[in-house]
Amino acid sequence: MPYVNIKITREGATPAQKAELIRGVTNLLADVLNKSPAATFVVIDEVDLENWGVGGLPVAEYRKTLEK
Repeated sequence: MPYVNIKITREGATPAQKAELIRGVTNLLADVLNKSPAATFVVIDEVDLENWGVGGLPVAEYRKTLEK
């Protein structure tokens, strides 16, 4: 019984995009590991930007370093 937890920043992923992620991950597990889609759980957590860090910086600050 696979359980997959996807964490994304809260930046407006649409319900359709989330459904596509759930479908895609479920299909991947079925194709690669022969797991039953009926027993596959996918949870999407949206995290506020100020609660996400990359490279030792809050993600908003990290993105600014990429713009330079």
